[in-house]
Amino acid sequence: MRRMALTLPVMLMVVLDLSLPAQTASQDTAPPKPAMATMQVQTDLNRLMRGVFYPPSNVVFSAQNDNPAEVKRAPGQDPSMATDPLVSTFGGWQAVENAALALSESANLLLVPGRKCSNGLPVPSNDPGWPKLVQELRDAGMKAYTAAQSKNQDKMLDAADTLSAACASCHKRWRERKLEDRCK
Repeated sequence: MRRMALTLPVMLMVVLDLSLPAQTASQDTAPPKPAMATMQVQTDLNRLMRGVFYPPSNVVFSAQNDNPAEVKRAPGQDPSMATDPLVSTFGGWQAVENAALALSESANLLLVPGRKCSNGLPVPSNDPGWPKLVQELRDAGMKAYTAAQSKNQDKMLDAADTLSAACASCHKRWRERKLEDRCK
């Protein structure tokens, strides 16, 4: 009984101590927010086009002429080491789907602040037409994705035309100029 008499007050103190909010200098109990990664520009627009947009565009364009399901890898070629997406581990129609999604997602890179054109001028992201052209690229990528999911080459032909038109709209406006006048 004596032991219980001592134990009960100790237990009450522990329970009460845990149930009361901690007394700190600040009453803010929200956990600290994790640090946000910032977007960084690593290359100019020309290299971005060549390295990020050109390869998946070619995969989409190839599907209008050649059935991706019939593209064969070389005998003995390790698909995990293939440089051609159509014969890689994720080849065939899946490669076309992935390329289309990559185009659509990569359109966001055209909006990262601080990107320059190859002549050193800023990308014309402040031009009122820029967001519209970026959206056209996104939409073309998603149209190609839907077409690739259908595994229908006629739909791929239409999607490739849409992608080609989206690219041409921007190129005619800014790329088809002398180098020093691009992005003006």
